[in-house]
Amino acid sequence: MDKKEIKTDMAPPAIGPYSQGVRAGGFVFVSGQIPVHPETGEAVAGGVKEETRRVLLNIKAVLEKEGLDMANVVKTTVYLIDLSLFKEMNEAYSEFFASPYPARATIGVSALPKGVSVEIDAIARG
Repeated sequence: MDKKEIKTDMAPPAIGPYSQGVRAGGFVFVSGQIPVHPETGEAVAGGVKEETRRVLLNIKAVLEKEGLDMANVVKTTVYLIDLSLFKEMNEAYSEFFASPYPARATIGVSALPKGVSVEIDAIARG
């Protein structure tokens, strides 16, 4: 199987032994993104809605490097430090997707890097 690393300056760089994204077998796998602005390396402020928007902009940037967009996303996983934030996260999330929506799982976690509230990974076809 061919496997290609995806790198873009429009999303935060990987901070460990992983890739921002990988193209393999007709799919693009985007690593979990947190709400870090790629130009500053700092987490955005403003609550979970703003964090979710930044996360999805980071995912979008990785996809665009491969000529894809959010309409190509078939699956996401959302990690939230507090499931009571679900409604606010969902409001921002809905700004980036249209029907047919990607399949999705939302998981409550005890902590995320840099003390952020949300992380999302994605799988896209294309």
